[in-house]
Amino acid sequence: MGTTMNDTPSANRLHIGIFGKTNSGKSSFINALTNQQVSIVAAVEGTTTDPVYKAMEIHPLGACTVIDTAGFDDVTSLGELRLEKTRLAAEKTDIAILVLSAGEKSAEDGSGENFKTCYGLEFKWYEYFKNKGKPVLFVVNKLDEDRERADRLAAYIQKETGLEPLVVSAQTKEGMDKAKEALARTMPENFGQNMITGDLVQENDLVLLVMPQDIQAPKGRLILPQVQTLRELLDKKCLVMSCTTDKLVETLGKLTEPPKLIITDSQVFGYVYEHKPKESMLTSFSVLFAAYKGDLPYYVEGAKHIDTLKENSRVLIAECCTHAPLQEDIGRVKLPRMLRKRFGPGISIEVVSGTDFPEDLSRYDLIIQCGACMFNRTYVMSRIDRAKAQQVPMTNYGVTIAHLTGILEYITMPRE
Repeated sequence: MGTTMNDTPSANRLHIGIFGKTNSGKSSFINALTNQQVSIVAAVEGTTTDPVYKAMEIHPLGACTVIDTAGFDDVTSLGELRLEKTRLAAEKTDIAILVLSAGEKSAEDGSGENFKTCYGLEFKWYEYFKNKGKPVLFVVNKLDEDRERADRLAAYIQKETGLEPLVVSAQTKEGMDKAKEALARTMPENFGQNMITGDLVQENDLVLLVMPQDIQAPKGRLILPQVQTLRELLDKKCLVMSCTTDKLVETLGKLTEPPKLIITDSQVFGYVYEHKPKESMLTSFSVLFAAYKGDLPYYVEGAKHIDTLKENSRVLIAECCTHAPLQEDIGRVKLPRMLRKRFGPGISIEVVSGTDFPEDLSRYDLIIQCGACMFNRTYVMSRIDRAKAQQVPMTNYGVTIAHLTGILEYITMPRE
């Protein structure tokens, strides 16, 4: 049975970003591709002002998030702000679709040089995605307006990039039957095949989930990492037990054999480690998500820089949720308290949330990223790439807590 919208969290869906100039037909292409009125279509340039994120099921791709972006040639007073949103969408994109209008007016006569001038912005964005290692699908739209020019433009694109463009008319639907096949061929290899628990457990292994129900979890619900991990373990046919921290010892006493793996919340690492059976492996939801959504070896290496911090150091804590901070919030209260206890009250700690991640990271001595259950891996890796490029060490919540409590070397890490 395939993955459906109902059991695929937003952050785990294939993100397909649609990019192009204003009035190139991006929104019309999305509507024709999905057979839904996803985006508003109008003859007025710049109808799409902010990215539109639409979750849907697209056969044969499965659960996807389609992103309709504002034209990257927007020269209005709000154009730069919109372009920033488009750049953010690009960082989240797994497959980029570049839409070029065959009906675009220019003085070109069909020669390559004039095509290059006319569509220079599109090719700059192609280079951006290429340098990021993201697959690109070129779409020559508005075939109905100038068929000969559409074919010449497609031939030029293929000559310059080696990629075969899709030539379509979103208006008449001509060529659209090939769009989904082209997307399937463009899909990143092994997308969605990585697992939260990696190779740590297999069928019939006993796994104990220690899940403290703090005030961050809405009443009657579990937090997302707990839900996703539990679902994966059930899919793997593991034997799953769960308890809260205060019931750990009692739960272990009821078991006839020790769990192969114990997964807990980072905040109670120390307590669980002290009371776990010697034979049981121990890890945390945050560490598992560090591997699932980011680069765990890089985070572990980044944690070594914690010991180099001083009272005048600057630390950036990056959380993905935009929830209102609550009492004992891990990113805004617990981690800062642990750092200040270790390095003194003068250490500078800045917290950002959601997508408010600074372009310039050079002023920080360390970045601590949350487990990122709300973001897709592509976006988290863009943050890691930015930190690497600026040579700023980066780690994550669970790895930091394990390091500060002295048990990082005893935590079981999933392999890549």
